[in-house]
Amino acid sequence: MENKVKKIHDFGQSIWLDFIDREIIASGKLKKLIDEDGVRGVTSNPAIFEKAITSSSDYDADIKTLGETAKTTEELFFGLAIKDIQAAADLFSGVYNEEVKGADGYVSLEVSPFLALDAEGTAKQAELLWKQVDRENVMIKIPGTKPGLQAIRESIAKGININVTLLFSLDRYEEVTEAYISGLEDHLAAGHNIEHISSVASFFLSRIDVIVDPLLEEKGQKDLVGQVAIASAKKAYEIYKRVFSTDRWKALAAKGAKPQRLLWASTGSKNPAFKDTKYVEALIGPDTVDTVPLETIDAFRDHGIAANTLEDGLEEATAALAKLKELGIDLDQITQQLEDEGIDKFNKPFEKLLKAIEDQKVKI
Repeated sequence: MENKVKKIHDFGQSIWLDFIDREIIASGKLKKLIDEDGVRGVTSNPAIFEKAITSSSDYDADIKTLGETAKTTEELFFGLAIKDIQAAADLFSGVYNEEVKGADGYVSLEVSPFLALDAEGTAKQAELLWKQVDRENVMIKIPGTKPGLQAIRESIAKGININVTLLFSLDRYEEVTEAYISGLEDHLAAGHNIEHISSVASFFLSRIDVIVDPLLEEKGQKDLVGQVAIASAKKAYEIYKRVFSTDRWKALAAKGAKPQRLLWASTGSKNPAFKDTKYVEALIGPDTVDTVPLETIDAFRDHGIAANTLEDGLEEATAALAKLKELGIDLDQITQQLEDEGIDKFNKPFEKLLKAIEDQKVKI
């Protein structure tokens, strides 16, 4: 039988795993996901590492060793995380070095969430982590906040692969494409090649519906429930196609530049009334990435439907977003709220993680 997850790649979309820990690497499960499901990359975030490090003893020996030299608990954490990222990046080196080198096979590591509103601190840490991981198929994750835009441009200008995370708004997404293109132009102007640079823009989905759907229910608009995040993503893809077909872009493409692919994140269904593969099925299309939790990969393998859906229903998507305005639902305000909450949602587990590492150091 054909593997349903693997079939997604037939439509030009890459599935990345939104999870990492030492057990999945050491046990061979990650290798199996690559070989059998066609998984082509990995993303991590502070919440994922918090779960990995606090729920197993796999990190105890390294906490003890690194604890002797690390100046801060944050430095100790990144020492642990880098080891995992390097091991995963090595596993994906075969994917990275396929016929079109650098098309896929990336593993993402996020800068400290405490830096989400600090452009200078973010750019500095992105460069440090890039050098410490020392793998050409790593991506450093930078939040797509307003200050993050400067850090994204600076990092791309230094030749660093960047995964722009925490995007909810279409306007901000377009600003991110501008930061990427400007960064490539800066790198080129400094006399460097640009064909090795890769970037994705991570558009978060299900959290939009979590906020918008109750407002739609209140206004008796049940037919729009569960539609707004997908509509936003389809409109983002329209922006992607427009931005990466301009003369300005073609000049960079002639020098070997890769388009900054859209990546769908937060694709697990948070509403139990929805099909568990809803967000994955609705947004399959060329030159995109979907980072998917393990349970959603399992669900899709079992009963997902792989088809080219991304550009279906564009008129309906446009109408859905227009209807929100008519109803007095301010999507710009909601996406800003989600960005603020998103920073908080990564800060809290990071604080918890640092505390857990401190406690662990004392016990060992």
